[in-house]
Amino acid sequence: MPKPDPALLDPARYPFFSEIEPRFADLDLNMHINNVAMAAYLEDGRVRFHRACGYRDILSGFSSMIVSLGIEYLGEGHYPDTLQVHSAVERVGRSSHGLVQLLRQNGRLVAFARSTMVAVGEDGPEALPPDFLAGVEEWKLRS
Repeated sequence: MPKPDPALLDPARYPFFSEIEPRFADLDLNMHINNVAMAAYLEDGRVRFHRACGYRDILSGFSSMIVSLGIEYLGEGHYPDTLQVHSAVERVGRSSHGLVQLLRQNGRLVAFARSTMVAVGEDGPEALPPDFLAGVEEWKLRS
């Protein structure tokens, strides 16, 4: 994944953020938060985002899965300072939606992620629920 557009690195454009406390066990030998742990923080941020926007509850009878995920590591994370995960819907398709996320610590950028999630039924991809589509605008990346 190429380096993200600088316009995507402004946390004010993201309608949602959550805070996560790193664990000492997440550190590598250089005492930085390891990349696997950062990917887990982004995952946790996605789950919290989907709970906040109601997507999780709207999926009644469906499941959802990540079909694409790219992470750009932009800086180092350190223990024990809190991390902020900023999340926004970037685009909406028939059965999928794209998310962008920033991971920050003490005002510094640590990572940027872009993912695509698909709503899935018994026979494969399903159209996104109308209730999600009706309310998604407020959760989109701001101009």
